[in-house]
Amino acid sequence: MTELSKKPVRDQAEHNAYFPSAYSLAAYTSPVSDFAGYQNEPVATAKKYKVLLVGTDERYLQMKNGKYFSTGNHPIETLLPLMHLHHAGFEIEVATLSGNQVKFELWALPKEDQAVMDFYHELLPKLEAPAKLADLLPQVEAKDSPYVAVFFPGGHGALLDLPESKEVKQVLQWAMANEKKIVTLCHGPAALLAAANENDETDFLFASYEMTVFPDSLDEGANIDIGYLPGQLKWLLGERLEKLGVKVINQDVTGQVHKDRNVLTGDSPAAANKLGILATQELLADLDN
Repeated sequence: MTELSKKPVRDQAEHNAYFPSAYSLAAYTSPVSDFAGYQNEPVATAKKYKVLLVGTDERYLQMKNGKYFSTGNHPIETLLPLMHLHHAGFEIEVATLSGNQVKFELWALPKEDQAVMDFYHELLPKLEAPAKLADLLPQVEAKDSPYVAVFFPGGHGALLDLPESKEVKQVLQWAMANEKKIVTLCHGPAALLAAANENDETDFLFASYEMTVFPDSLDEGANIDIGYLPGQLKWLLGERLEKLGVKVINQDVTGQVHKDRNVLTGDSPAAANKLGILATQELLADLDN
């Protein structure tokens, strides 16, 4: 049996850009997800409310060595949480910073998982033609806003632009001020860095919050060793969050999810299904109160 290569694969669409190696894709992806059905029945009143997905519209993440990782949002981390929310009745609104399409790591799409693929094709028109986040802000912040949560999916593409976005910062400030749910996983918490105050690190909105995040140790080690990444990242997510006062509670990837007040997090694609169940139950409970 031929051993799979651990060398990152050239992306022919961009100079010096790379996809994950064949070995790493065999280790990290599967043709089916762990979705095993819905835990909640649809609720009629949920149809009045929206969950805002803020996706990345960027694909190429530069490493320290100058190479680019061809990335985007991870499909499992995006689709599974939304499947549960959509089934419960919540409307899914999709936005990016530019209004250009959401970039996906399609090499991780579970193409043999019928339920996930059906939902992917149902959501695809919104992914291809999202709203521009700045244009949605007046509706999000309105007194009678129908938005009950904001969702930042993972994938290394979340490290691009979102952490410096003034619009993302505005959404986060709205969510925290109005006790709306913030749902994110894996590298998605990079978006929370937008809430950092440039001149006062002690004034971070999420200081003292506990979260599950993709471990820096894997991005520094295994992800490079097996060719998932074509080099070292310029900065590490967990390290930056902890510097701002966040407590990262996981050291490894186990599919862990966590709730701290209004912030719901998960550690990896393995947490996506459980995070969707948790977020749905939390939002439905809010409707009853």
